[in-house]
Amino acid sequence: MDPFSQLILAISVTSFLTFQWLFHKVSPWMSTRISPGFLGLSDKQKVEWNSRTVSTFHALLVGIFCLHILLFDDAVNEDPVWGDPTLVKTNVAITTGYLISDLLLIFYYWKAIGDKFFVIHHLAALYAYYYVLGQGMLPYFANFRLLAEFSTPCVNQRWFFEVLGYPKSSRPNMANGVAMAVIFFMVRIAVMPVYYSRMYAVYGTEAFYLVPWGGRVAWICSSICLDIMNIMWMHKIARGCYRVLRSARRSKVATPQENGKTD
Repeated sequence: MDPFSQLILAISVTSFLTFQWLFHKVSPWMSTRISPGFLGLSDKQKVEWNSRTVSTFHALLVGIFCLHILLFDDAVNEDPVWGDPTLVKTNVAITTGYLISDLLLIFYYWKAIGDKFFVIHHLAALYAYYYVLGQGMLPYFANFRLLAEFSTPCVNQRWFFEVLGYPKSSRPNMANGVAMAVIFFMVRIAVMPVYYSRMYAVYGTEAFYLVPWGGRVAWICSSICLDIMNIMWMHKIARGCYRVLRSARRSKVATPQENGKTD
């Protein structure tokens, strides 16, 4: 094994151990100090709370790293199939450690956070990342996909507000809902033309045919399936956001009228 591969393996293992530590030690300690409501949660809710806290940290870490690569890594941007994958491998290794850590937690705490969809998602992602980490192919596309992590903190925050008893019409909940809809659209929907235009540009080229069949399946099929789900999720998020905003607007209109009748 070459030194760089050993480094990537070390990063993955370190990532796994770090996310386990964040789940078991850091999140409970930090949450009791930031949110007193954490202590009143059930054991199952605390497990999911800690899981989502770790998820948020991972999303911000790899999302920022991903954005840096997208803006400043010329080698990857110029050759999206076989460009120098050094930074992308590092970022993907962090995510690999997180996914394995999260899978372990899902199986161990199945009654609290068990979800077949997440198991399938994590396994599919690990399968795709094998080609990035093992063969260094498709670094641009692997990195581009990680942009989607920027929507995760808002999704988790919505759950935090819900479990703490915040009304859907409360200002923090509404602000987070709007931010979630906007960010989800920007990083998962609006970027589709850019992603698929780059895919179309390399399709049929010599670089494309150097990618083995397994890599093409992991790349093309998973991208299409994931984006179909993203469109479905975006539709649900947009409808939910619209209903909450419309309900809040109606309540604001009704309140002055009610006050006028009582005066």
